[in-house]
Amino acid sequence: MDLHALRQFQVVARLEHLSRAAEELHVAQPSLSRTIARLEGELGAPLFDRAGRLRLNDAGRAFLRHVERTLGELEAGRRAVADIAEHGVGTVRIASETFLTLTGPLAAFKRAHPAVEVALHQMPAEQMGRALRAQEVDLCVASQPVPAEGLEAVGLLDEPVWVVTPLGHPLADRESVSVAELAEQPFVTTRTGHWQRRLLDRLFAAEGLAAPRIVCEGDEPSATAILVAAGLGIGLIPDMARRSATRAPVAWIAVDGSACRRTLTLLRPANAHPGGAARLMHAALTGWDWSAGPV
Repeated sequence: MDLHALRQFQVVARLEHLSRAAEELHVAQPSLSRTIARLEGELGAPLFDRAGRLRLNDAGRAFLRHVERTLGELEAGRRAVADIAEHGVGTVRIASETFLTLTGPLAAFKRAHPAVEVALHQMPAEQMGRALRAQEVDLCVASQPVPAEGLEAVGLLDEPVWVVTPLGHPLADRESVSVAELAEQPFVTTRTGHWQRRLLDRLFAAEGLAAPRIVCEGDEPSATAILVAAGLGIGLIPDMARRSATRAPVAWIAVDGSACRRTLTLLRPANAHPGGAARLMHAALTGWDWSAGPV
């Protein structure tokens, strides 16, 4: 089974007409008929119904879906190689609210593509849409919703977010806690605009509570657990950090209800023509097992 036969099958399947397919492919019809027959022989099943007009059958439709994906991936690979040959290995520019989220897939990507340069930009979600549309970055990984106008979004991960406390905290032995029970607690969190802060504010507002008591706020979400472990207060940490081998010594407590969650989304311009490095990174991020957590 060769690529030449797959491309010919794709045209015949699209047109469902041998003579027109042969004309489009610039081959003789008997030769095209032999190619399709040989392909069916290799697969062990007919791909077309031949009673009257040529029609793609169920097996043909199933095979066509795989052929289209295969040829599409090969074309993407050809474009990536052409891009590298013309412009060098290239650079991919990624924006994220926090870099801890990306450590696992970035490490794997650099092992697979050591010559590709990765440029990281820390950026709040509210700036991501503008940066993508202005082509200042190629990809964004957001932990909160971003206006989708002109953007293509792929969901990467939906995970619970935990309350973390110092080990000696009165809540440390609890399996779960309600949002109302957190009303008077001192919080270590991120600045306004970051996803943890928006989630915290949203949880309190949904319960009709006053604004949370913030005792420490910063720009790097990954520092929250370290500051909590030091005894400054409690905080909200995503499940991914709980699975990190380097996690801080804190107690992890579930939050009652279904609202305390984070959704991780990969964004790129909808109608752009990304370079080879950006396409490779997009494939790497969408293919990554996000349940594995950070390295």
